[in-house]
Amino acid sequence: MVEFHEFYDKNILVTGFGPFGNHPINASWEAVKLLPDEFLGHKVVKCQIPVSYTDVENKIPQMWSSLKPELVVHVGVSGEARKITIEKNANRNGYVISDCYGKEHPTGQVCEAEVGEDCISTGIDVKEICDFLNNTSEPMKYEQSENAGRYLCEYIYYTSLMQDREKCIFIHVPPLDSPYTAKQLTTALLRIIENVLNRGCICLGK
Repeated sequence: MVEFHEFYDKNILVTGFGPFGNHPINASWEAVKLLPDEFLGHKVVKCQIPVSYTDVENKIPQMWSSLKPELVVHVGVSGEARKITIEKNANRNGYVISDCYGKEHPTGQVCEAEVGEDCISTGIDVKEICDFLNNTSEPMKYEQSENAGRYLCEYIYYTSLMQDREKCIFIHVPPLDSPYTAKQLTTALLRIIENVLNRGCICLGK
């Protein structure tokens, strides 16, 4: 659990989701919880988020405000993914699937963040990251996506992009062992974070 009074000069917030539906063990949290507590001079703050519209609405803006992160990385599982998938966009409308508590879509099927654009793209160069990592010798493969699924993954992404699109990215991972282990997924997350920080994809200290 994140203690919101804690503050470090350089924070990276990484979230994974809890169990839901066909994922009693959520690969996103299994990967996130194995991350180190510090990485490249940054404190890594790890938080499990319930697959819940209300939890996203209440917790995500609060964590942005409290932690003042240099980078926010949201991670979710996709039953369709077979590669590490980095999402480019998040939409405000079209949320029609009930969450893990059975709560139906937000009012009007719209993200309840303050009124914003219909679609927001991250300011981080997703294609550049995927191209760079796919040219390395590591076994994991990466791809860009422009469809985050109109469920809690996209909902949390839109909520964070509303806070700062230049410091936020969303990563979909496959289910465990399909084909990657939790440890391999953790390695992939670190490679993406390292690439974002070292290649200057975001403006640190903004």
